[in-house]
Amino acid sequence: MGYLFRFIFTWLCLSLFALTDLYGNIENQPHKIIGVVVDIETQEPVSFAYIHLVEINRTATTDRDGRFQFSNVPAGTYMVAVHRIGYVTQRRLVNVSSGESAEIRIVIRPTVLTGQTVDVVGDQDVTRGSNLEHTTIHVMGDQLRRDLGVTLSETLDNQPGISQRSMGPAPGRPVIRGLGNERVLILQDGERTGDASWTSSDHAVTVDPTSAEEIEIARGPSALLYGSNAIGGVVNVVRNQIPNSVPSSLTGMVSLHGTSVNRGATAAGSVIMPVDKFVFKLDLNGRTGDNFRTPVGTLTNTSMRTTQNTFGASYIRPSGYAGISGTMYLSEYGIPPDPQGGHPEGVNIEMEKYQTDVRSEIVFNDSFFKLLEFQGSVIYYHHREMESGGITGTEYKMGTNTAAAKVHHQDWGLVKDGVIGISGEFVSNVVLGTRTPDSRIYTGSVFTMQETDFGPLHLEAGLRLDHVVAQPARERVSPTIGYIRERSFTSLASSASAIYDFGGGLFVGSTFIHSFRPPSFGELFSEGPHLASYSYEIGNPDLEPERGLGSEIFFRYKSSNATVQISGYHNYFGNYLYAQDTGQPSRQRSDLNLYQYIGTEAYLYGMELSTEIEILNDFVLDGNFSHTIGERVVSKEEMEISGLEKSRQPLPMIPPLSATLGLHYSSGPYSIGGKMRLANRQTRIGDFETETPGYVIYNLNAHYRFNTRGTFHTITFNVQNLFNETYYNHLSRIKEIFPEPGRSVNLLYRVYL
Repeated sequence: MGYLFRFIFTWLCLSLFALTDLYGNIENQPHKIIGVVVDIETQEPVSFAYIHLVEINRTATTDRDGRFQFSNVPAGTYMVAVHRIGYVTQRRLVNVSSGESAEIRIVIRPTVLTGQTVDVVGDQDVTRGSNLEHTTIHVMGDQLRRDLGVTLSETLDNQPGISQRSMGPAPGRPVIRGLGNERVLILQDGERTGDASWTSSDHAVTVDPTSAEEIEIARGPSALLYGSNAIGGVVNVVRNQIPNSVPSSLTGMVSLHGTSVNRGATAAGSVIMPVDKFVFKLDLNGRTGDNFRTPVGTLTNTSMRTTQNTFGASYIRPSGYAGISGTMYLSEYGIPPDPQGGHPEGVNIEMEKYQTDVRSEIVFNDSFFKLLEFQGSVIYYHHREMESGGITGTEYKMGTNTAAAKVHHQDWGLVKDGVIGISGEFVSNVVLGTRTPDSRIYTGSVFTMQETDFGPLHLEAGLRLDHVVAQPARERVSPTIGYIRERSFTSLASSASAIYDFGGGLFVGSTFIHSFRPPSFGELFSEGPHLASYSYEIGNPDLEPERGLGSEIFFRYKSSNATVQISGYHNYFGNYLYAQDTGQPSRQRSDLNLYQYIGTEAYLYGMELSTEIEILNDFVLDGNFSHTIGERVVSKEEMEISGLEKSRQPLPMIPPLSATLGLHYSSGPYSIGGKMRLANRQTRIGDFETETPGYVIYNLNAHYRFNTRGTFHTITFNVQNLFNETYYNHLSRIKEIFPEPGRSVNLLYRVYL
């Protein structure tokens, strides 16, 4: 705790000194963006619209008069994105001149399409607006409320290319294009979550999606700002725990969510209070639910109790801001019984996480550098896996400390926008109940991302240099896994993306990425039983880093009544790391199969299609299609021993071909619709993996919104698995014995104050 206090005290002193003294002269040269959002049909102000200043990641919400303000903005050109439920998302370029304020009036119009955007370039000299297209996907508004689930992965499960790895309903984690674990980074407000969800399928993600304002899914160069290993992508849950703008008055939100499939209930609320130059935010939520029901009976030991509470405060001036937040995450959930008898009554997991985040920004005036960002976090994570009789089995303790500094610069030659930064991370790991040694991991990084435009061509490029040291508490020779020793890894990751605007709403783009992922502490040093995941895990201290080469090409069409995107992708790994099921029971625990971490040459490739089309007045047809193939290269020796005929064999835990097709009707504040979800039978399976049959399920949803007395209300009703079909998720570790949840009636009510 002493380190935590020193960390916070030092940051506060430096931040407040910079904001009040060193750059105090900026007070005389304020840079502001002041605006109002109005309805194009009624010319009435639109309240509670979400405003996002993209380049420097500032957010605000319009007040009851439709007004908003960003008061500490460096000179430059910015993208202002305006989103409101039931309206077209509008993105507009705004120029902020030195010593002046930019005043804008944004007119938005109602729409029945959830993903429609309008780009307004104003007086900018931009050819066909190509620089408004990027590779990041945003999930918000109607779409976020309609798909809101118990976990983050369930909330994103309807997105093309995204699947859900699970071991019961509680510990779900997103898988993107067949890539999961550390290949997909999960962030909250740009910070790592500091949990163990990437290490095993029974570990839950410590982020509740209930209070999310939006969810960003980034691939390509922008992903390198957060890590060199995210070849699958980065999922950032935006909650804005540390306020970065001053609202005109006290604002808040209350949310109530009920689900029938587990008699679940969720309550959440937040309040943002400005006091002079200070802004305070309180965010509370709690979730409870009994065992989930399936079409064949109750899913034993799947109840959950979770709460996530945050308090944040910021000091905001035209020269920047300094803020701090503290988060407490507590959770109890169950893992169903082991089909092989390792724990016949299931395992109960007790989890706690305490996180302190700090963030500062300093705005520069008339300088090559326009903005300096600093952010850091101190995280303590602990979870216990409780077996029959209240005995603690495996126990995890992790301490994570991170710090990063990023500077945004002005135009530089051909480069129009860019970020340069450094970061460091220290993680301590303690695993009790096994022979896995205590370990520490140190990471230092230097990174940059640059953007530019050549007429209709938009280019992005990123580089990241990482140096990683994995250090066991002591070196020793294990008779099971070998020589346990310190390992260090250094490598450069890179990515580039190009998007060309052909006009008429047609865009063509391509992304390339070279990823670098050092083996984790579990892959290097694991040695012992892990009852909750039905496995006896064996690491390999000699593993080499995983390096990947990824490429993607996409075609995107956008018009006033349609959006269509087709993507094809290919990922190659020279040393793909994963835990291979050997099919053999361990000597120490005959009821647990031996899982050995190995590296192998592998390919993952496939395609996606997503579309949303207004087919008649107020009717929208939407759908998506995803198919990923994962293969590992088999050595000649393995072919001879196993009698295999092909040099490529399927990788385990790859999602089958899947698709959705939906039809929605919207009229004013009302909308109603249905969606069909289907998955093909998965017969391409890894060693000792079970096939899963195909399925078709149907969902219904309805939405209503209204304003009253200065408040904005939304009511979302949906029914999942309408006909109570029995179906199996191929990425579930319990699919051999338990199907997915049955029919569920859900109701979400939310009011903005």
